[in-house]
Amino acid sequence: MRKYYVALLAAAFVAGVVSIGFAAPSAKPTIVMAGKQHWMPGTGMLKGSQITVVYGDPSKPGLYVIQLKIPANTTYPAHYHGEDENVTVLSGTLWVGLGDKIEPQKMVALGAGSFGSIPANVHHYAMTKVPTIIEITSTGPRTMIAVKKP
Repeated sequence: MRKYYVALLAAAFVAGVVSIGFAAPSAKPTIVMAGKQHWMPGTGMLKGSQITVVYGDPSKPGLYVIQLKIPANTTYPAHYHGEDENVTVLSGTLWVGLGDKIEPQKMVALGAGSFGSIPANVHHYAMTKVPTIIEITSTGPRTMIAVKKP
């Protein structure tokens, strides 16, 4: 019986390799070498930060990946996005909190290598104490909407 399962798994693997080997490529590979990003000044709520588009187009429907260089002592007030936001901290520390107003005592420090996923429409805020670089993966078009103060 064990030989049967091993043979079945081997056949499934080979079938997968063969189908992958003959599949037509659907897109060109994207490679962005470290230090070769095209950094641009952030606008709107991202003013003061620098942004680079690593993959896709945040202004259009579909998957995109961007990176942000955030200076020390930057604060992003309470806001939300109309799409899920997946954040990986590449360097530094990003302090994040949930809610409609900044409450430093409730913030969590996400150090380099940390990951967070914030569902669409969840109110949150962030700040840095040291220069920090984050990578955001989401689907466009990207939105960033300030929470209106009561």
